[in-house]
Amino acid sequence: MKKILLMSALLTLALASTASAQQISGDYIETRSADVYTGPCFANGEVNLVGDQAILAWRVNKGEWNGVALDGLSVVGVVKAGATLGDQYNDPYPAKSVMIVDARATSEQQKALLGFAREMGGRLFENIIRVEVAPIIMEISHAGGHYSNARVRAGEFAGIETRAITPKDHLCGNEETFYPPLASTSHAMPAVAETDEFQGKGLGVVWTIHGKRSAFVGSFSR
Repeated sequence: MKKILLMSALLTLALASTASAQQISGDYIETRSADVYTGPCFANGEVNLVGDQAILAWRVNKGEWNGVALDGLSVVGVVKAGATLGDQYNDPYPAKSVMIVDARATSEQQKALLGFAREMGGRLFENIIRVEVAPIIMEISHAGGHYSNARVRAGEFAGIETRAITPKDHLCGNEETFYPPLASTSHAMPAVAETDEFQGKGLGVVWTIHGKRSAFVGSFSR
């Protein structure tokens, strides 16, 4: 009887712990310098030539990180890797990164945003060269239950504008989501990056790319 009562108490504590575990969720946008929605022939033509640059952006709609509330705040990571990201035959690491944290965040929230992004980005953000503070705008629109357009503006440092993929973007008729997103998502769809831009310092390279099938728009939850 005592054993049953003990097991019942432990189960109650476990359920309470699960119920009170911190949750964080929001929107995610990613771009790369290589197509992510493409046919194998196009993808193989880009390997080792492009795809070593990426921008990852998160907006927290609700939640906290390490006890710090981050509702409504955003963080952006810009990456320069050593090879095409996602290519299974070449190691892109170590990569260099620049982080941009929301200017509306307090110093405590900025630290939490960096911790959150490093957890989500993993090895992409092991070597942070610079941390910038800037106003971040992140907008996602929907049409017919799907993502249609998305926009990120991180001060004067980075920008993304995407649109949904249409039949006109099927260049070879054999397209697929060739690479998965670089960070964990609860849902993501490939998109066309009308603009993919980084004009900051620290990575030894800047870029402005237009019209590539190189973006993901989605959401995260953990």
